[in-house]
Amino acid sequence: MAKFPFSAIVGQDEMKQALLIAAVDPSIGGVMVFGDRGTGKSTAARALASLLPPITAHENCPYGGSKEDALAYPDVCGGGPLRKRAVPFVDLPLGATEDRVIGSLDLEKALRSGEKGFEPGLLAKAHRGFLYIDEINLLEDHLVDLLLDVAASGENVVEREGLSVRHPAKFVLIGSGNPEEGELRPQLLDRFGLSVEVRTPEDIETRVSIMRLVAANERDPDAFTAQWAGEDEKILKQIARGKAKLAKLETGEDILIDAAHLCMAVGADGLRGELTLMRAARAFAALEGARKVKREHLIAVAPSALRHRLRRDVLDETGSTVRITRALQELFG
Repeated sequence: MAKFPFSAIVGQDEMKQALLIAAVDPSIGGVMVFGDRGTGKSTAARALASLLPPITAHENCPYGGSKEDALAYPDVCGGGPLRKRAVPFVDLPLGATEDRVIGSLDLEKALRSGEKGFEPGLLAKAHRGFLYIDEINLLEDHLVDLLLDVAASGENVVEREGLSVRHPAKFVLIGSGNPEEGELRPQLLDRFGLSVEVRTPEDIETRVSIMRLVAANERDPDAFTAQWAGEDEKILKQIARGKAKLAKLETGEDILIDAAHLCMAVGADGLRGELTLMRAARAFAALEGARKVKREHLIAVAPSALRHRLRRDVLDETGSTVRITRALQELFG
């Protein structure tokens, strides 16, 4: 069945914006999506992955490695002719063991030939694509920590049972969850680049529109995909232009000062807030086709870059988003 087109997703603008920013600059550090069930969290992530152009990879490389990967990791990235393949989208199930995630000893090879070999895990399959974890707040903390480490470094190192293997593992980490089922620990949540809140639509028009679109997709998915192909193509070109523009963007001293003022005003822990805020603002400016980062870009990404990094204020029990909105108003009008 055809994937639901990204451009056909109604509402959830902040979630779509965060995913596009992560597609332009994967170094952002992943996207955490908290919200109600059935609000299109996984649908949006899958739609974006299927929208992206295929990658070019060596046929015999179990990691979907590029030419650069084959040079950097000659021991693990097999050669062979270059072939086009779809951008990986890997679901990490809640019950996954550490061995399945990071890889393990290839028992079949060990029994057959007596030689130690490595069986790549889910991190290897996700290389150059997306790793999606539904209900990440229910995943064991040590696995979340491991995933964030690999996502930040772009490399998976496995040392066990006499094996020592390092392989490329560059992916966009997307986690989703329902706050009613438990929050992610603040230390782990802080390491995600962007955090997005999604809510069930509260207006009749949006709900009816979603029902119509889903029904049309179920009735004839190929025709529905074709109907939205033009809009998806526009988004694809926007991402490509954004990637090309990212390195050339100027970030003025005034924007850096704005970012520091904002992080101090909302009480963001550490300096990761400023750094992520600037990366996100740059990626958003690139998506918008701007020549330099402006205050409006900073304001647009501030909630998703900062809401999961605020210190608890016993004198102010308002939500993180409200505190950020209030600070933006006070600082910038």
